Amino acid sequence: MREDISYTTEEIAQILKVSKLTVYDLIKKEELPSYRVGRQIRVDAHDLSAYKERAKSGRNIKRVDTHRPENPPFESKSSTTTRQIIISGQDLSLDILANYIEKNSNGYRPLRSYTGSLNSLVSMYQGEADVVSTHLFDGDTGEYNVPYIRKILVGQPYLIVNFLSRWEGFYVRKGNPKNIQSWTDLTKPGITMINREKGSGVRVLIDEKFRVEGISPYRVNGYESEELNHIGVASKVAGGDADVGIGIEKAARLVDVDFIPLIEERYDLVILKTEQNEGLIDLLTRILQSDSFQKEIKSIGGYDLSQTGNVIFETF
Repeated sequence: MREDISYTTEEIAQILKVSKLTVYDLIKKEELPSYRVGRQIRVDAHDLSAYKERAKSGRNIKRVDTHRPENPPFESKSSTTTRQIIISGQDLSLDILANYIEKNSNGYRPLRSYTGSLNSLVSMYQGEADVVSTHLFDGDTGEYNVPYIRKILVGQPYLIVNFLSRWEGFYVRKGNPKNIQSWTDLTKPGITMINREKGSGVRVLIDEKFRVEGISPYRVNGYESEELNHIGVASKVAGGDADVGIGIEKAARLVDVDFIPLIEERYDLVILKTEQNEGLIDLLTRILQSDSFQKEIKSIGGYDLSQTGNVIFETF
């Protein structure tokens, strides 16, 4: 095996014939050494080979990162080891949060899992995620996140902190040639939508709105066609492959499609309230409420930070 070969987490999952979340868990437990190139996590071929040999022999060797940033401004507790934490969610703002944690703490190394809200919560319940972002709309109450978190994190103590708010709406081609204004317009002949993948917050919003409005998915052309992110959805609309998609306002600006606002969603972070997470909760709160972090998020545009850092709900 050549020394200069490295693999992504997706490639490791294929090689080991396991899920990507299992790979993240191995990295989190420091059983599989990794490093980041930009936003991408990579594993060297020789480290993968060494892990496989240890697994065969029943040995488990953990690595401790000795790199420590000097004088981290947000860190309130000293650390002798570096803990790898998985931050799950798809928004660019989470990459910025991960960078702040890495630069301003000598106790944590963040890893990113680009997984939808619903699947992220399930991963947290299974012990495979440390910080989860959610934007899950409940059609019965009109509330975001709390109803789902209560049902999924049964028996787990947790804290919900607001991360930001943002607008979800329709992506339509410039000038809105099909005059799409409401959810029921998606059922009209000649209208084709592009959907999001199951488990994402946008997919939950779509399915809940269809349920409340009494819209059968079978009446919506394109319901079965899925994209994995906001940019992908907006690009399908811009390219003429679909007449309408649903996503956040920021992606509409990037892809240059028209945006019709539908609902302002609350985008929250969920952290389990455990003794191990006390320092992490303190660090996250300090970062979220800091002027420097909020200034950087505001510079992107499309976000409301008026509640950022506020506790939305917690178990006792």
